[in-house]
Amino acid sequence: MADVLMIIDMQNGVCRNTQPVANLNQVVSGIKKRIEVYRSQNKPMIFVQHNDEDLVKNSYNWQIIDDFKVLSNDIIIQKTHANSFYHTNLQDVLTKHKSRSIEICGAQVEFCVDTTIKMAHGLGYCLEMVRDLTTTTSNQIMSAQQTINFYQDHIWNHRFLKFIELNSKD
Repeated sequence: MADVLMIIDMQNGVCRNTQPVANLNQVVSGIKKRIEVYRSQNKPMIFVQHNDEDLVKNSYNWQIIDDFKVLSNDIIIQKTHANSFYHTNLQDVLTKHKSRSIEICGAQVEFCVDTTIKMAHGLGYCLEMVRDLTTTTSNQIMSAQQTINFYQDHIWNHRFLKFIELNSKD
């Protein structure tokens, strides 16, 4: 288990937009289970929220989906770039909590999740992920599921992060 769980861009405007993300119910259910595990161990929870012209701060689209209960002691990172570290206090927060390992999940695979994974890796963090707890939309080249599989199997696995296997109680 990592020192901290980071949930990236699970916002209304990302997950429940006109072009739906793949496997949303499965991703949400899996992330909720991971949140329970981290909360039971009193480990920090970081929710990352993107801000731009489509995800305007305090708008419905900007809000984290209702499926997740954000608690007062959870950490919220506001970002304006695909890289969750860029012009944010994320690294300061991780340092304050003495976090050297991060479990990452969320949306969108080829944008904010991938960029944050590569930056965190470059900064020396040990990264973990539960397979299929990321999502995205289809694009002109690949379906959403093809994109997810491509990043999980050919980009991230054993290069940037380790996939963790869960037993039935996790």
